[in-house]
Amino acid sequence: MNKQSPATPPMTPETSGPTTADRSRSEGVLTGLDRLLSTPSLQERFAGKRLGLLVNQASVSRDLKPAYRAIGDLGLQVVRLFAPEHGLWGQQQDMEEVAQGPDPLTGLESRSLYGKTLESLKPAPEDLADLDILLIDLPDIGTRYYTFAATALYATRAAHQAGVGVCVLDRPNPLGGILAEGNLVEPGFHSFVGAISVPNRHALTLAELLRYANLTTPQLFDLEWIPVAGWQRFQWFDQTGLPWVLPSPNMPTLDTALVYPGMCLLEATNLSEGRGTTRPFEIMGAPYVNGLELVRQLEALDLPGVRFRPLVFRPLAGKWAGQPCQGLQLHVVDRETFRPYRVGLAVLWACMRLFGQQFAWRKEPYEFVAKIPAIDLLCGTDRVRRSLEQGDPYERLVQVALAGAERYLERVGQAIIYE
Repeated sequence: MNKQSPATPPMTPETSGPTTADRSRSEGVLTGLDRLLSTPSLQERFAGKRLGLLVNQASVSRDLKPAYRAIGDLGLQVVRLFAPEHGLWGQQQDMEEVAQGPDPLTGLESRSLYGKTLESLKPAPEDLADLDILLIDLPDIGTRYYTFAATALYATRAAHQAGVGVCVLDRPNPLGGILAEGNLVEPGFHSFVGAISVPNRHALTLAELLRYANLTTPQLFDLEWIPVAGWQRFQWFDQTGLPWVLPSPNMPTLDTALVYPGMCLLEATNLSEGRGTTRPFEIMGAPYVNGLELVRQLEALDLPGVRFRPLVFRPLAGKWAGQPCQGLQLHVVDRETFRPYRVGLAVLWACMRLFGQQFAWRKEPYEFVAKIPAIDLLCGTDRVRRSLEQGDPYERLVQVALAGAERYLERVGQAIIYE
């Protein structure tokens, strides 16, 4: 296991590192969980300790063994499971309460860290009182809005306050660890979708995210981790040899994760982001959208690495459920040059330009916040929304939305684990 030590940042904004030809598939990548399962000296660290596990259905070993079972099979004492948004088995949709209660499949005590209130997002003191160590094995997808990082941060702080040790079983960033794209979260805009002030696409692993949070906030905590073995920062998830298990209901594939840093912004609008279809976040639209006009507008921007195809779809759930919608599907043709956040901004910009009278921002509370618009929470600032509303040219919108990456790079090197 490791504790914090400084390193040199290997990432830069708006660059993609080695070419595709340099990126060979690795069959030797081991997650922190895999290393724990195969290393007796690491297992000895937890022998005789009362363990809590913050996991979900995607917390599996290379051979798809669930973390709770694999760790229990080592003879280690698993006292309690903690589940993030979507539940232990990923059965709940976004922003749906996950009920408390024993887990019917494992027979273990289970505690939800996603209920109806802000207080429900962290472990209760009584659920930590009989633990020695909290093990965190959650699959992050490389995007600030994905709530598992916030859950890990809140749980780590709560554990520290309770005198419980924390160890992260680290996993690769599925989008690689080189490209950072986007702006930082400004004061006043932190939330469950912006708990750590990193760019929208941050290029860190979960352990690195928590280290970065420890460096940049006054609420310090102790942290240990078991690092990934064999992962190189330029590697995408499909080059690691690890199995992909959908970490949440609308994150079925690596393709979804790739477009998510930009297309998640549509959650803050009355546009469907493709929930209720087989290609969430790759498909978008609404009954008021003209798909042909939208594609023509986006094609005029000549965005690299992506093509747009007009389509008609009918979502089975989510916004506009059961209604025919026009829109488009994103087809990423070169993931090395594709910039998802820029594309998400372009879709918003084009829809406001073309369908402004019918386009609308989300008015309902978003992730436990009612007084700040959802778009501002996702962007970590109100400057992006104001730029869109005042009709700035697309190039100016991008300048506004990407501000802050340089400041991030000045500090993130101290949190880096993998060279």
